[in-house]
Amino acid sequence: MRLYRILFVAVLCICSWTELALAREEPVVTAEAAILIEATTGRVIWEKNAEEHRYPASMTKMMTAILSLERLGPNREIMISPEAAATEDTPLGIKAGERLTAEQLTYGMMMVSDNGAAVALAEEMDGSVKSFVEKMNAKAAEIGMKDTHFMNPNGLPNKNHYSTAHDMARLAQYAMENKRFQTMVDEPYGTIYWRYPRGQYLAVKNTNELLGVYDGITGIKTGWTNDAGGCLAASAERKGVKLIAVVMHSTTGKDRFSDARKILDYGFENVKMVRGLAAKDAGRLVYVAGGRSGTTTAYPVTDVEYPLVGGEDPSHYSLSYEVPRLMAAPIGDAPVGKLIIHYDGKPIGAIDMKAEKVDKGFSFGSLLVSIFGWML
Repeated sequence: MRLYRILFVAVLCICSWTELALAREEPVVTAEAAILIEATTGRVIWEKNAEEHRYPASMTKMMTAILSLERLGPNREIMISPEAAATEDTPLGIKAGERLTAEQLTYGMMMVSDNGAAVALAEEMDGSVKSFVEKMNAKAAEIGMKDTHFMNPNGLPNKNHYSTAHDMARLAQYAMENKRFQTMVDEPYGTIYWRYPRGQYLAVKNTNELLGVYDGITGIKTGWTNDAGGCLAASAERKGVKLIAVVMHSTTGKDRFSDARKILDYGFENVKMVRGLAAKDAGRLVYVAGGRSGTTTAYPVTDVEYPLVGGEDPSHYSLSYEVPRLMAAPIGDAPVGKLIIHYDGKPIGAIDMKAEKVDKGFSFGSLLVSIFGWML
């Protein structure tokens, strides 16, 4: 009887070990570069050549879209220029002189990857594609995209237009913090409406074939050129685990979707989240000069949760802050710093910190800050 018990326990151990080994087996993909991150912290879960320069193709439009959402009102009416209408590959069929709202044009651009729509948005924001590209690169630097250089708003081939899988994941993570962006990228089907000609509309299907098919899929953006190969930024959520996978230069247009599936599956098998600190309990006081208030408080944009990979221990996590003690008004919606998440003392991710708004103006408190701010 004792022998049977020993054999039974041994079999259980072998089965458990086999299941664990299978669960931790890394994905095999056709993509030449790829990455998987946990979406709230940016922690890298798995990667393949993720820091190599690659052509991002139409994943570029994530940057154009987020700048449009941050800088243009949704009802801003945009007239299509001859240059935008003549841009290669415009599946919306937009023509010079037609008018759409900024929201509808951005939505259409993300749904069917319209290159002309990206040009129209760039021209509306900064007068020309060249000027808009400067804003794209400035924003890339602001959100920590260390190895990216944009030359156009749509990802059409250019030898000086490049990024990395890791930088594209950083961009996707930032963009998905915007609720309007989230809404635009998670719909399999939609309808685009024109302001002029009045009554014109177009039913569209999203180019992301994982939408409505893969369990928990929430976005984000496809890309394809002959030089870039198959590209995809894909996000998904299951049981509180939010993941972003990026693949670059998959062998075919279909392979980018199967590659992303494998990577996301690997993540959901190996990552779980543990509650950390509520956002309201992670505030940091900031002194304000030249404002209607002398102080404000910066909070992380989301509650802090710790991604655990394999058998990691949540007690090994710690937090630090990169938030200025003193800022000048006005303070708006832009991030003012970061909450840095460490595991065993090593930084593995970060969450943006945003401050309560302070308008430019006068207050006795801000006057004192202006006078004695050097002491801070």
